[in-house]
Amino acid sequence: MVPGATPTSFAPETVNGVLWPTGLLPKLGKMTDQFAIVRSMQAHALVHSLGQTWAQIGRNPAAALGNIAPNIGSVVAIEKQTLNSIFPTFLALNSPGGVTQGYFPATYAPFKVIPATTGVANTTNPDGQARFEGRLTLLDTLDGPLRTNSPYGTPMSDYNDFYSAANRMMYNSVVNQAFGYTAADSARYGSTATGNACLVASQVLKADQGTRFIQITSNDGWDMHVNIYTGTNLNPASANNKGAILDNAVSALLGDLQANGLLSSTLVVMVGEFGRTVGPLTAAAGRDHWPQQFAFFAGGGVKGGSILGATNASGSDTASFGWSQNRYVYPEDIEATIYSAMGIDWTTVRHDDPLGRGFSYVPTTDPVQYAPVNELWG
Repeated sequence: MVPGATPTSFAPETVNGVLWPTGLLPKLGKMTDQFAIVRSMQAHALVHSLGQTWAQIGRNPAAALGNIAPNIGSVVAIEKQTLNSIFPTFLALNSPGGVTQGYFPATYAPFKVIPATTGVANTTNPDGQARFEGRLTLLDTLDGPLRTNSPYGTPMSDYNDFYSAANRMMYNSVVNQAFGYTAADSARYGSTATGNACLVASQVLKADQGTRFIQITSNDGWDMHVNIYTGTNLNPASANNKGAILDNAVSALLGDLQANGLLSSTLVVMVGEFGRTVGPLTAAAGRDHWPQQFAFFAGGGVKGGSILGATNASGSDTASFGWSQNRYVYPEDIEATIYSAMGIDWTTVRHDDPLGRGFSYVPTTDPVQYAPVNELWG
């Protein structure tokens, strides 16, 4: 909150020892005891595509292993997948693009869904369940042995795995209940794409049918280089509008997870690819890309109300790192933190990569020695 640079409409107030923009994020402002903020994070890259990929794979996308690296969710899937679960281990909501499974087998790829009131498309057959099951039985008789003991190798086994996984979701009421929703449900989350994704995530976790990692992509247009606080035809949704979308969605998600007894066992992480310039606005009345950023953590035993690190007076850089490594927190550290919180050995090195170099879950060859931010747990 910088005098002369922060709009008065943000209405900053000290809440539980935290200076919070209650005018921008009023609902989350009432929940500051449930989440922690890391204020000493820095991005490596200030280009959207590079930064977004970096955040999803926890390493430099331009490096040799970066080209084949799996999404963090795919690592979770290969470590935590259970046989014959109804739901996919790795679910990606509002993420039509994004990083997939890298060099991992296709069964660990994200299951991509754009939330809709009707749930997941194509989980029934136009000719009815009996005809569908009859055809599937015939198909299994004809080529089942070839799919399970195929001379064609990985592509055919991946094909078989997809068929089996898809069949488990067909004509399954638990799928409809978890992925579908009513207008009233959507309204509680703000009736937005991000809100609907958070709603479906909550319902999927409540169903507990095998999903262990959910990635939600906010496509709400936070890249506000022009008229960030006023909005025009070029930018009809200002920071205030974006703040409302986020506030409604995330507060409802945390509230539902808490009400369903799931928050303590579910780690919620919110992070962008980089930060924004501070101080006076640009000539276009907007803000540009900047390395200083923050990360949000809730649930999973995280000590609510914690603030790790501090920025300087303008907010342009870190003044105090606030954790044991006494340096900036990088995307690789966030990756290590997620793995550690989920009981995955973040120091794992796999020796199945096609380059034959050994694939470390968290990079070990960089000048920086990355580590989990354990201070989040007190």
